[in-house]
Amino acid sequence: MSGHSKWNNIKRKKEASDAAKGAVFTKLAKELAVAVKAGGPDPDGNSRLKDVISKAKAANMPNDNINRAIKKAAGAGEGDDYEEITYEGYGPGGIAIMVRTLTNNRNRTAADVRHIFSKYGGTMGVDGSVSFLFENKGIIVISREEFEDEDTVMMDALDSGAADFSSDEECYEIETAPDDYFTVKEALEAKGYTFVDSSVGPVASTLNEVADPDICAQLEKMFDMMEENEDIQDYFHNWDN
Repeated sequence: MSGHSKWNNIKRKKEASDAAKGAVFTKLAKELAVAVKAGGPDPDGNSRLKDVISKAKAANMPNDNINRAIKKAAGAGEGDDYEEITYEGYGPGGIAIMVRTLTNNRNRTAADVRHIFSKYGGTMGVDGSVSFLFENKGIIVISREEFEDEDTVMMDALDSGAADFSSDEECYEIETAPDDYFTVKEALEAKGYTFVDSSVGPVASTLNEVADPDICAQLEKMFDMMEENEDIQDYFHNWDN
């Protein structure tokens, strides 16, 4: 299961550097703009926008900032047009990495991503070079500390249409088919659940361990640099950390 890796990703992002935290609102504003342009400014009729608003509030983004980003994106001819591009490659230790970006300047973003890969001994590849190692899934993470009854959480998740359920000492991970993600999340919200994290994207089919502490340190620094880059919305890897 992807749960342990996903949960560790979330924990390390919560402990991110100040520079990475400073980029969070910019990234969320981009996500809001893309969601509005894809499905309109009304979250009740736009599941993607509703999802991003939920994430923005969880990140303590002020309501004024959220509303301003939505209004700007909804304005005729206003705002930036962002293009979603996913880059693939191998990091130190042969770890497969997929990088999802939103950009209004693909040349700048491609150069930045390539630089991050090369700086830490990795190699950016062509489309398809690592994506075969991942499956597209919805992942919803719930804190065990906040919702202690595992059986109840599992039954509620499966009743809501989840494809799979797993847990560890700190969290529950709910897996969905990509097309069921919004339906399952909204059903769980209606039951009173809150989420540590949730997303739709590539999930590694198998995880790889890295024994060398120097390579582990390189990977950590590489991911820190990705989090600080405002064009990089998220990254996915097969490192069993």
